[in-house]
Amino acid sequence: MKTYKNLDAFLLVDDDLPTNFIHTRVIKNTSIAAKVEVATNVQDALDFLTYAGKFANTQNTARPGLIFLDINMPGLSGWDFLDAYEKLDAKFKAQAVVIMVTTSLNPGDREKALKNKEVVEFLNKPLRPDLVAEVVARYFDEEEAPGTIPII
Repeated sequence: MKTYKNLDAFLLVDDDLPTNFIHTRVIKNTSIAAKVEVATNVQDALDFLTYAGKFANTQNTARPGLIFLDINMPGLSGWDFLDAYEKLDAKFKAQAVVIMVTTSLNPGDREKALKNKEVVEFLNKPLRPDLVAEVVARYFDEEEAPGTIPII
C-alpha cells in the first residue's frame, strides 16, 4: 500500500449510492492507504468537515486530503457546497484538494468549475483506478515506507 503526505482519506460527495460504491471500489483498487468517507448530500459533507451535526464527535476520524465532488444533487448542489466551502475556516479545509466529477456534458459546467479557486480539476464519471492514481500523484507526495533506504 502506498501512503501520501496529507492524504489520510478521500471524501466522496455524491447522492448516487451505486456511484459511491463503484468509486469506493475504484479508490481501494489503487492500493493507496487512505480511508474513503462518503457523504450523500452537501450538508453531510460540510458537517463532516466541520465536526457538526451527526459528525460532532469525529475529531479522531481521518480528514480528507482529496474531495471528489458531484455537481448535480437534489437540494444543495456541488455549486452550493463550493459556496459554503469557500467560507469555511481554514482549519476545516486543511489542505484538501477539490475535484469536481460529473456526467454533465455541458461545457459551461467545466468552465464554471475551473474558475472556482477551490477546484483544481474537472473530471467525467466514472472514476478509474489509473485516473485516481494520476490525480493523487499530481497533488500529493508519496511517503517512503518505514525501513526503506532512499536511493541517492
